[in-house]
Amino acid sequence: MSTDTLSEVLRAVRLTGAVFFAVDASAPWVAETPQASELRPFLMPGVEHVIDYHVVTAGSCWGGLIGEAPVRLETGDVIAFPQGDAHVISSSPGMRGPPAREAVLKVPTSRLPVRIEKDGGGAERAQLICGFLGCDARPFNPLLATLPRVIHVPRRGSDEGGLASLIQLALAESTAKRAGGEVVLARLSELLFVEVVRRYVASLPAENVGWLAGLRDDSIGRALGRLHDRPAHGWSLEELAREVGMSRSVLAERFSHFVGVPPMHYLAQWRMQLAASLLSSTAMGLAEIAEKVGYGSETALSRAYKRCVGVAPAEWRRNKQNGAVSEP
Repeated sequence: MSTDTLSEVLRAVRLTGAVFFAVDASAPWVAETPQASELRPFLMPGVEHVIDYHVVTAGSCWGGLIGEAPVRLETGDVIAFPQGDAHVISSSPGMRGPPAREAVLKVPTSRLPVRIEKDGGGAERAQLICGFLGCDARPFNPLLATLPRVIHVPRRGSDEGGLASLIQLALAESTAKRAGGEVVLARLSELLFVEVVRRYVASLPAENVGWLAGLRDDSIGRALGRLHDRPAHGWSLEELAREVGMSRSVLAERFSHFVGVPPMHYLAQWRMQLAASLLSSTAMGLAEIAEKVGYGSETALSRAYKRCVGVAPAEWRRNKQNGAVSEP
């Protein structure tokens, strides 16, 4: 790839992290988390989508989606729920409990992380860091669209760096009360998620399809890199094919196979996400944004944006400034 495409996407969808809970539990215990969209107004107001994750820092437990078989989680394991599904973490498989809404209500008035003790009276103990990440889901988040409902990343026996180091740092910041700790935890949350995605990509079988599989493919990864390098360029299928050393027909077929849409369709969607990010995070005028994302005029951008998103750019900006969250 000619650019770090994953980083470009994470910036554009405004990934935001914060660790909220440090759990200390003794068996038997259960923590049931409802759909993240229910918790979003209390956890991360103004965020479109919430991703849940749990890091086992001591002991072991079980985790999984409600109604599906859980997985065994050991010390150093991470389990993430990218689509924000309701799920259960417990000392034994098959346990259920009341959704943890009361603990969530403490977040706005508590120093983070919020500490939760679950004392079942048994000798078997477990400790977890449970956190949430926010991101944009609309107009276009190719990463979120390709991630599964559950990602389980087991600890590697030889892993002395990377994820293990991040977990140790998160554990240290969760237990110490130091100035700036909440900001450090927020950044660590983002880094943990990126490392989880990296491990997930590395584990994908060769025959897998989707945006992440396309990113890993040599030719389609280069094509995605070119589009993300220069999104405002007046790309044509012919020029993109020349850039990556493929024929038009092979590029179109292979790109659609992995990514799900043709290259120029993907570019149009990505330009809308870039425009949305600039509308939400800057005071740029529409004409300047139009130039930055490859539209010749404010009118052309407004027409394309309304067709894609359903509202005009100016209305989108007003809604964001007023704290209105658009549903994915």
